Amino acid sequence: MRLVLASKNGKKLTEMRDILSHMGVEVCLQSEAGVDVDVEETGTTFEENSLLKARAVMQASGLPAIADDSGLCVDALGGAPGVYSARYGGPGLDDTGRYRLLLENMRGQPRGAKFVSVITCCFPNGDVLTARGECPGTIAFAPMGEGGFGYDPVFFLPQLKKTFAQLTPEEKNAISHRGLALKQFRAELEEYLGKNPQ
Repeated sequence: MRLVLASKNGKKLTEMRDILSHMGVEVCLQSEAGVDVDVEETGTTFEENSLLKARAVMQASGLPAIADDSGLCVDALGGAPGVYSARYGGPGLDDTGRYRLLLENMRGQPRGAKFVSVITCCFPNGDVLTARGECPGTIAFAPMGEGGFGYDPVFFLPQLKKTFAQLTPEEKNAISHRGLALKQFRAELEEYLGKNPQ
């Protein structure tokens, strides 16, 4: 089975392939399916944005499409940056600029936070599967580690005494918000395919 990823983020593609390939599911980029869709993320929840992206790419490609909407929710910031994690601080900032701004805004604040991921898969027949994963942690006082992307260098896991950026891909996939959402999605997809062979 082939799913089109409603994202141009190659690192998201790698994480999804690592977790779903064991089921014989092939995840491909939009470009590999011959489409190029930029979806305006107008939703106010991860669920809404994930559905918007998956539905748009499914309609453009005619193939089942999978989307992930994820972000960092910081307790002291009222859940921000949340669905705006990739746009935090405005369009002029890169990943490093965004987490530096976050650290600046966190001065003197409690450090509790969580990463959230919502996976949505839209099928051409109208069926929709949705899964959600959350990973609790804290915000580090300084970036640590070279791996991952986004806020990974400042998202600290007290139980492991490491940031996401210090974990191997295998360690991260085992506990991350996206890894947990994908595992739930994989179970839902297995059940769905059992009832609806492709």
